[in-house]
Formats: sequence, C-alpha cells, structure tokens
Amino acid sequence: MVDPLTLVAFVPAALALNLTPGADMMFCLGQGVRSGPRAAIAASAGISVGGMVHVTLAGVGLGAVIAAVPWSFDVIRWIGVAYLLFLAYRALHQTGADRDTTPPMTIARAFSTGFIVNLTNPKVILFVLAFVPQFVAPEAGPVLAQFLIFGAVLAIGGFLVNGAVGVFAGGIGRRFARGARALGWITSAIFITLAARLAILERT
Repeated sequence: MVDPLTLVAFVPAALALNLTPGADMMFCLGQGVRSGPRAAIAASAGISVGGMVHVTLAGVGLGAVIAAVPWSFDVIRWIGVAYLLFLAYRALHQTGADRDTTPPMTIARAFSTGFIVNLTNPKVILFVLAFVPQFVAPEAGPVLAQFLIFGAVLAIGGFLVNGAVGVFAGGIGRRFARGARALGWITSAIFITLAARLAILERT
C-alpha cells in the first residue's frame, strides 16, 4: 500500500521532526520533572495516541472542515489554552506548602493529560496536513490507510524520543526531590509557555 522507498524516505524525515524540541517534548519534560519517569512515559504515550487521532481526522478530511469553518480552529485552540493554564494553576497551587505532599500524577492521569494536550493543539493537525500528504500517493491505495501508516511512524518515533526526554528529566526530579516548590514553579512555567505558544498560534 505504501511504496517501500517512500517509507524509507519518510522515516528519517519523521525522526528529524521528532527530535526537534516542541510542545510535546516540553510537556513530557514537565511531567518527568514533576511526577517521575513512569508518568513521563505515560504522557508520551497519550501524546502519541492523540497524534494518531489527528492523523485519522486529517485522513478523512478535517482540513476541509477547518477551511470551510475557520472559527473551528480557534475553538480548539482556546480550549487547549484554557486546559494548559488550568494545569499551570494546579502546579502552582500544589507548591503552597513548604513541603509538597501531593502524590505524583498517576499513570492513567498522565496518559489522559498528554492525550488532551495533544488533541487540543490544532497546530498538530495543520502540521499533519502540510507534511504527510507529500508522501501519500492516491494511486497506491486508500489515502486514509496511508495516512495511518505514516502517522504510526511519527507516533512511535515521538513516543520514544519524548519518553526518553521525560525519563531523563524524571531522574533529575528524583535527585532534587527536596526542591518540590521549585519543581512546581518549573512545571507551571512550562505549562504557561505552552499556553502562550498556542494562544499566539497563527494559521499558516
């Protein structure tokens, strides 16, 4: 269904994109610092699943919907901004005491949070619509199936790269566990930065 040579060309391009620091990597970094490596891996998995949802929507023509109803882009964008600011508030609120007694984020919670953060970032689907079609050949078979194959390559690469970043950050977080207040501020700053980036996002 996908030409092997095309797939071989796609893999290094996808890997280069996965290695580029961005919102997903920053989010996993924040989770690793705050809740440890297991939460970071779960968050990375949630992000990858969210990415596959974007790929699926792109494959069935969400790009046409965004083009026909421009305000739908802004609705999704501002939902994402609000959610990230809520996460920032929670991180700051949990630093109110001298000793942070809040338990680390559970695996399920980290997964669902990563999923929601990715799903409410419309820049992901715009990227998918701009990048993936360059490798899709309609004459080779169903377009949706090709989108899913290329999306899976991006999702797996992103999971490995972002997970590794989160695990490394988690190790740092454990060694500096006594600085819980500082970790809360760092995590909150990451969420606020992500929200700001999303708020000023422009369609290109």
